Amino acid sequence: MFIDQARIFVKAGDGGTGHCSFRREKFAEFGGPNGGDGGDGGDVVFLASNRVSTLLDLRYQRHYEATSGERGLKRNCHGSTGPDIVISVPVGTLVKSEDGDIIADLVAEGQTAIVAKGGKGGKGNARFATSTNRAPRQFEPGTPGEERWLILELKLLADVGLVGFPNAGKSTLISAISSAHPEIASYPFTTLRPHLGVVEWMEHSSFVVADIPGLIEGAHEGKGLGIQFLRHIQRTAFLLFLIDISEWITEDPIVTVETLRSELQAFDPELLERPFAIVATKMDSQGQGQHVETLRGYCADHHYTFFPISAITREGLPSLVTYLGKAVLEAKTSCASKC
Repeated sequence: MFIDQARIFVKAGDGGTGHCSFRREKFAEFGGPNGGDGGDGGDVVFLASNRVSTLLDLRYQRHYEATSGERGLKRNCHGSTGPDIVISVPVGTLVKSEDGDIIADLVAEGQTAIVAKGGKGGKGNARFATSTNRAPRQFEPGTPGEERWLILELKLLADVGLVGFPNAGKSTLISAISSAHPEIASYPFTTLRPHLGVVEWMEHSSFVVADIPGLIEGAHEGKGLGIQFLRHIQRTAFLLFLIDISEWITEDPIVTVETLRSELQAFDPELLERPFAIVATKMDSQGQGQHVETLRGYCADHHYTFFPISAITREGLPSLVTYLGKAVLEAKTSCASKC
């Protein structure tokens, strides 16, 4: 089961209490305070790992609490620090507070983030000894560890995001240009979870494509599968709009393009600022070709990049893959120079 959202409670360990004690050795002419400090509480840490692909485990275990530090001991012995609790999450996990503030964005394997800091251990009475107060009985309690509810969102890391209506050919395309094998069928909403595919376009060069479940008009209002999966294309550098131009389609392809763009704008206006191309799919079933010519003319009028393809016969796929590879490389180079 693919789960890309979770809400969990985390609590770091409390700091241990400082100790109050005095030396009692028989041959120590002058005694004195020797109470040790308490240990620090353990932190709650998130670790991004490629071994985890979903937030499913966090749906079943929603409370995480680190161990508190031990209290100080006599003879200036400090209490031990509580061990951290490390929670593995998928690469691409965004951690937010309940107020919506971003706490961490884990986008690389092995990246860590402390989401709840452990409390500090209290001072023992040995810390309060002075020349005028040689027998202090003062000591401190440890401070409490941080605790909070967190909202986790998984956003897949991909270079190209496929956007289209149900049965537009997204799954067929990603299976034709990569080794991914999403379910393909003739009924709507075959894809119920996002899929990633790695596409090799040059020697030692590749890019990642994300296939998300199909959109319909009104998706931003919760129709169909809604827009719950659109977060997975928020990290993509390039968008590919797939438009079905087969002869039995009754929807005007121009209306389809504008509907898809309006749904993206309703979800996140910044998505419309991404570079994109429009792809006419199912060229092997175009019939008289009215739909593809209508779409071709629309793209020419608006200066949109246009590709007619057939994933079944592989018509147009080599040029599309080469174009996407160069576009992704250019986007990454531009981002690197800006950063």
